[in-house]
Amino acid sequence: MRSLDGWSLEDRDPVVLQKTMPLMRWFYEHYFQVSTDGWEQIPTGEAVMFVGSHNGGLPTPDLHMMLYDWCRRFGVEKPLYGLMSPKMWDVFPTVARSATQVGAVQAHPKMAIAALNKGANIVVYPGGMQDVFRPYHQRHQIYFHQRKGFIKLAIKKGVPIVPMISCGAHSTFVVLADIYPQMKVLHELGMPWAFGIDPEVFPIYLGLPWGLSVGPLPHIPPPTKIHTRICEPIRFDRYGGKALQDSHYIDACFEKVRSQMQRALDQLVRDSLRR
Repeated sequence: MRSLDGWSLEDRDPVVLQKTMPLMRWFYEHYFQVSTDGWEQIPTGEAVMFVGSHNGGLPTPDLHMMLYDWCRRFGVEKPLYGLMSPKMWDVFPTVARSATQVGAVQAHPKMAIAALNKGANIVVYPGGMQDVFRPYHQRHQIYFHQRKGFIKLAIKKGVPIVPMISCGAHSTFVVLADIYPQMKVLHELGMPWAFGIDPEVFPIYLGLPWGLSVGPLPHIPPPTKIHTRICEPIRFDRYGGKALQDSHYIDACFEKVRSQMQRALDQLVRDSLRR
């Protein structure tokens, strides 16, 4: 019996993926009317780390549309694993178990390394909850919350980073502000967190069906056109143990990825406006 707890690569089920393809196709072609390009830039014959910027709150529609693109181009059998926050198994266990069947694993180096060792590609969204709920005025900004673990992993395993960018999905709701610092003060004064879990963010946003929502709740994304792009792979000059010991080098690699992705996103936004 499969545990579906995100700690096994064997929980990914191509049969489940194949069954979801018609639904994802409808959302892709009709609801979000996705346009995409750049998939020919994915290196062949080696495992890669896809790095994306989270958009659109908890539903993250661009992530699901990119998964559909992957499956229709490479088939459901070709493994792709996405690192997902362990908190999803605590707060939304049914959703998390379903996500596990289509390739989600625990966001832990152990699982990322296991997938890469298997020759599979992985998807990482370094910004996490802070990125997925970033304010609306930052919708066209790459934001990783200064997390550099993905850089260290790429250097350790010697794999190229393939940026995934998108625009449109972060307009499915409007994040006005994040009042997490204030809520954390209240927590320290005795207010419990819901489910006993630190949410890391506490957004105030406008979205369906709530109207005005307070807290990291899921929303229903309205039909908004989404544009996605796979960018040119990024390779670093040095890999291995010695490179990992150089904090300045890690910082430089981080900034290289962030700045290249920001330039690519700026261009994608301009391209989208011309369409």
